Parts: sequence; structure tokens; C-alpha cells
Amino acid sequence: MKAIFDARQWHHDPQYFMANGQIQPSPEQPERINRLMAGASVAGCTFQPPVDAGMAPLAAVHTPEYLRFLQTIHTRWSRIPDAGPEVIPNIHPACRTDSYPLSAAGQAGYHQSDTACPIGAGTWEAAYWAAQSAVTGADLVAGGERAVYVMARPPGHHAFADLAGGFCFLNNAAIAAERLRAAGLRPAILDIDVHHGNGTQGIFNARNDVLTISIHADPARFYPFFWGHTHERGSGPGLGYNLNLPLPRGTEDAAYLRTLGVALDRIAAFGADVLVVALGLDAHVDDPFRGLAVSTDGFGRIARALNGTGLPRLFVQEGGYLSDALSDNLAAFLGES
Repeated sequence: MKAIFDARQWHHDPQYFMANGQIQPSPEQPERINRLMAGASVAGCTFQPPVDAGMAPLAAVHTPEYLRFLQTIHTRWSRIPDAGPEVIPNIHPACRTDSYPLSAAGQAGYHQSDTACPIGAGTWEAAYWAAQSAVTGADLVAGGERAVYVMARPPGHHAFADLAGGFCFLNNAAIAAERLRAAGLRPAILDIDVHHGNGTQGIFNARNDVLTISIHADPARFYPFFWGHTHERGSGPGLGYNLNLPLPRGTEDAAYLRTLGVALDRIAAFGADVLVVALGLDAHVDDPFRGLAVSTDGFGRIARALNGTGLPRLFVQEGGYLSDALSDNLAAFLGES
């Protein structure tokens, strides 16, 4: 299987985030790259660098105002006297229609939804090349490849059109799906990360040309809390084109696979001719977030089910954090893909 990765993704090195009132080391560590690439290599993947397709594929999903913010905010932030090394907001607007401030601190609050998306000196470069990797993967699938793996870091599925959050800055899966749609295909996005793909849902919420489905731990008591519930079905022309399948904490393989069957039925009903998989491995029983309890073998069974659709598949890496099983989980999934 072809795989896409750019070494500049190493340059994003977040130090901290706040959870439950505690400042903690960020779980989204560069070391994830080593472990994921090791798992992909075991599965037989051959890595190649992305082609630089420029800003247009990113701007097809994200607002130019937001892209400019990501490009410039760390430099602007660094001019603030006694500013910390990472851009972390301390204030947020009450709603997206509130005034847009001129200050770096105010714009950080507008464009960063939480404290889990600190922006450092290398964040924009890494996010840009992760997104370009997703674009290159989409182009390969549009050109006839049956399955391609994109090693995207930082991840993307919590990023809205103009909002970062949850370790995510550019929505790689959404960018890839839009690229496939522009190539004349009919994409469905299936998100199997333990967290709901709220940014992906938000980007396509009012559209009927991309189907979005997310299987995740019930957000009633789990990040991202405010999104991912069953009543969220899309809006306007997109009503009925979004499906959320929240699962109880600790759900194991059998129940997960039954739910996956519901998702695959909806994908068939949509008439998708290509599948973008937001590939979170943090649903594993030993992942630090402890949301679900999928086994390593379970990831192989998920991959076999997706392979059974007969659709070309683009696998875009999302979560999956540092544990002894991370490499094995990816190897199990890609080995059956």
C-alpha cells in the first residue's frame, strides 16, 4: 500500500494542555510518528512525500481568515511582552458572530476552541504538510489506487472551517473528501476515532454531497461534549447526511462491529464511490484516553469490514496516542486493508 508522509510534520511539538484544571504534557507527541510509521512499515506500506498543491485545497474547506491566522499567529504572539512559547487562548467569544478583534490574544480566543491546540513555532508548517499529504493521498485514490494511508500529524477531525481544537488545526479528512468530490467522486467520511469528529461534521453539516458518519465514545461525559449526539443529523440541505453513532464507555469488539455494520449500511444507501476513513486508533483498550475497548485484533476486523465494501479507501490518521500497542494496532488495521 502506498503511504504519504512529510518529515516537516515533526516540527509541531506541543508542550502542554490543560485538562480538569491541571496543566499536563500534551499527549500529541512527535514520538507518535515513529510508532505509527513502524506499524505501517510492518503492514508493507511504502512511504513517499506529498506534492505541494498550494493553498487552494485548504481554502476549499477553511476560511482564508483562519488560514491567515494559522500562518501568522505565532510570530504575532511572540511580540507580546512576556508571552509564553505557545499560543494558548485565555478568552473566547460567546458566539461566532461576535466582533473579530485585532489583537493576537483576541484572535487566538476566536480561532482556538480549547487549550488542547497550542500553536508553536512549527505548528503551521507541520499542519500544512499533513494537509498536503491528505491531498496527495486523495489524488492517488482518484487516480485509481484502491487504498492509500496518510500519516497525518497533527491530526485534523476536531478542526472546523475557522476553528482549531483538540490537537487539530487543519481538517485533513475533510480536505481530502473535498478534493475527491471536486474530482467527480461521491465521498463518504467514516470517522472511527474514539472522539467525535465534530469539526468534520461542522464543515459538511449543511451539505448533501458528502456523507459524514462518526463512531465514538458517548460525548455526554467525554470530549468533545457538545457535539456527537444522535439527534445531530445535519441541517438544511444536509439534513439526513450526518450520522452519529455514540457508544457506551468501554465498548468492546463485538458491539463495535455491530455498530460499524449500521454505518456501512448508510454508506451504501448514500451511493458512495469512495471512502475516506478518519483513522483514530485511540478506541483501543489500552489507549491513554480509555474511551472504548477495541482490541488489536478488532482493528483488523474493522479493516476487513471496510475492505468488504469494495470501495477505494483513503485512510487519514487521526488519534491514537502513546502506548505499547500503538504500532501493532496500525499494523493490524493496514495489514487487513
